[in-house]
Amino acid sequence: MNCKPLYIFVEGDDDERFFQEIVIPILKRKYAHVKIIKYAQKPKKFEYITKFIKSIQSMGGDYIYVTDINTSPCITAKKENIRHNVPNISNDKIIVVVKEIESWYLAGLNKSFTKNLGIKIPSTTNTVTKEQFYRLILQKFNSHIDFMREILKNFSIEDAKEKNKSFKYLMEKYDC
Repeated sequence: MNCKPLYIFVEGDDDERFFQEIVIPILKRKYAHVKIIKYAQKPKKFEYITKFIKSIQSMGGDYIYVTDINTSPCITAKKENIRHNVPNISNDKIIVVVKEIESWYLAGLNKSFTKNLGIKIPSTTNTVTKEQFYRLILQKFNSHIDFMREILKNFSIEDAKEKNKSFKYLMEKYDC
């Protein structure tokens, strides 16, 4: 086990929920302490992140910065944009979610579970957007949060690696 603490910068609540349930339990096998930092709603968020990374580096910690690709033309362009705004960030610490975190949620659903729900998802979720995800929410769920929680209870990491390249990249990069 690595004695270093690990800080994971995520955009918002849906990202935090996903990382808490799926990613952190795996990373806790490698790191003594794993903490999530939500940054999207912070005032002067890039200044905040720059200072936080400096603090992490000074104490010998490690970090991962997670961001959606959104409208960037490619992962490289998204990383360049982040590095422009956060000058002390390491390129290899940036994980770009393609397309949005909702695509990772859907990637982990297996065929039997989707059949039970009565929904059909694509064989790859690399292009799934938040809006497409929301259209799948069934009336039996009160909100997208309830739907996400149900997905997380039935999430398959192996299926997700097959259906989403950026999720697979994260898992392989951190030997998960």
